[in-house]
Amino acid sequence: MTNCVIVEETLGEATMRASRLLRILLILQNRGRQTSQQLATELEVAPRTILRDVDAMSEAGLPIVVFQGQGGGIELGFNYRTRLTGLTTQEGEAMALQLAAPNSAIDALGLRGIYETARAKFLESLPDRTRTVFEATDRRFALPDPPNADSDLYVMALAQAVRDKQIVTLQARSANPRKVHPLALTLADDGWRLTDALNPDTPIHQVDWGDLNISSRRFS
Repeated sequence: MTNCVIVEETLGEATMRASRLLRILLILQNRGRQTSQQLATELEVAPRTILRDVDAMSEAGLPIVVFQGQGGGIELGFNYRTRLTGLTTQEGEAMALQLAAPNSAIDALGLRGIYETARAKFLESLPDRTRTVFEATDRRFALPDPPNADSDLYVMALAQAVRDKQIVTLQARSANPRKVHPLALTLADDGWRLTDALNPDTPIHQVDWGDLNISSRRFS
């Protein structure tokens, strides 16, 4: 049991570091030279952590240049840049409003935290002008926060079965269980609906799912 915990913590740390390295890359790309203290403040870590990350990025082949002394800092060399197609002001406003009001399905699928992280990465990857449009839109058009919704364990489990193409038995404890090949989940006004690849024209409403048994067997 102890070994499992250690493995999970190590994987979690690796994931956090990978996310941080990506953010450092995007910040340097869009803002230019930064001090280790500026990056540390932005990413809420110690400056020495930033320096270790920069060393790792250099070892990975990224053209990181470190300037010492007054006015020094860290920047990307050789005009290294990942190009993104620019958005017009109106396109930027439309995207900003969409990102500010995520679909309630995000909560039901247990993806709220991942959504917030992805949103931050996306904003950081934008050119300065486009990011300014996003920030201005957030100030000008205040949208109500979506209501907090609890994660739905049934929906989350079926969503994973959809991703992995796992065979599922609905109403697993009933006298008439039904095996399905979960193809898609759709959020409608009356709740979620499951599309069964064996009978795709007749979606199965959430109230009819009953107990679930998710098999390790997969369908093609």
